[in-house]
Amino acid sequence: MSSLKAVSKGRWYSSICVFLLGALCLVISSGYTYGPALLLLAALPFLFYKSAWPRVNRADAFIAGALVFFMLLWVAEVVLSGAGSREFDKPSRFLVGVIVLFWLLKYPPKLAFLWSGIAVGALGAGVFALFERFVEGAPRAQGYTHSIQYGNISMLLGVLCVAGLGWALDQKCKLFWSALLLVGFVAGFVGSMLSGSRGGWVGLPFIALVLYRCYRPWMKPRYLSIAAMVAVALLVFIYSVPQTGVQARVKQAFGDIEHYLDGNSATSVGGRFEMWKGASLMIAEKPLTGWGEPGYQSKMAALAEQGEVPEFILMFEHAHNEYLDVFAKRGILGLVALLLLYFGPLRLFLKRTSGDDLAVSSLAAGGAALCVAYIDFSLSQSFLSHNSGVMVFVFFLVVFWATLQNRLRLRGSAQ
Repeated sequence: MSSLKAVSKGRWYSSICVFLLGALCLVISSGYTYGPALLLLAALPFLFYKSAWPRVNRADAFIAGALVFFMLLWVAEVVLSGAGSREFDKPSRFLVGVIVLFWLLKYPPKLAFLWSGIAVGALGAGVFALFERFVEGAPRAQGYTHSIQYGNISMLLGVLCVAGLGWALDQKCKLFWSALLLVGFVAGFVGSMLSGSRGGWVGLPFIALVLYRCYRPWMKPRYLSIAAMVAVALLVFIYSVPQTGVQARVKQAFGDIEHYLDGNSATSVGGRFEMWKGASLMIAEKPLTGWGEPGYQSKMAALAEQGEVPEFILMFEHAHNEYLDVFAKRGILGLVALLLLYFGPLRLFLKRTSGDDLAVSSLAAGGAALCVAYIDFSLSQSFLSHNSGVMVFVFFLVVFWATLQNRLRLRGSAQ
């Protein structure tokens, strides 16, 4: 009886922390840290009692291993390049994620807390963006972080609200939960649009395909047609209303490409092309070991001195492309670790969709959408170079995975 009470208390604690992870994500400074920090406080003592450890299968071990492998290569880069001790901060979050994963496998959160936290976080992001743009007059919504990070994470929260709709439709109060998640989706989308973060928009069709893949057994052709028409109408409306800034940002992207082809690279898109060019030249020279962080900066400066890249890109510490940035700094193994981190969990989530349990499908959809979103974000931004990018990916990954595995174990079908 006492062990059951302990499990119940542990689940309530996890539930509150996971709610905070979503709800505070973008609305207060470093809001994405509070929930994970509280989870770590509980998980650390837990490590010293082996009898309390959860059962771990091969798939759980793979998730943990992917996080640790990526962390170790990052730490090796810091050590070998002689970078300062503060550079250990971001890779350490991956180790914390593994510790939290083991806690959550034992004490998974309640689904109502997970999905409501995400919906509240998306709603807060949308309201915050509206306030910044139309009350404070900011050109782009950015909250307490950069506009790219803000917009992409806001869009992610909105997409995760769509993933949670399957769970909502299976609840007693399905109208309430469905309405909350739909409002969260719209608000998260608004936050993304008002941030002007174009990179996240590119991945929307692929995220939609993943969500369809997860919910295909439940999707009737009529509902799919209605959803497609609503999505197209929403996109046309958002593009056609000048106040959203979407039309201007899209036109600016095409204008930047034209300027680049005419020889002017001093634009947002042109600058990215030049950073990608510089990183590619570095990769060609040191594909196995990479240059490390200090080496990357000094080599990029040398390339600018040689006229290979323009000097203005030296103000950036990364290549604005996660794949090229990691490859240039940590070599081929770094790239392999990144691909495992994104595509390995994606495959595992997609394998766990269910045709007879909407809660399972919603968790698999959420985890898969998280992976696809980051695969997209990483094309035009070094997303894991930012604390917000690391924290959101690592901790939502372990939350979705542990909660999904717990649901499957209850059904006797965990793999």
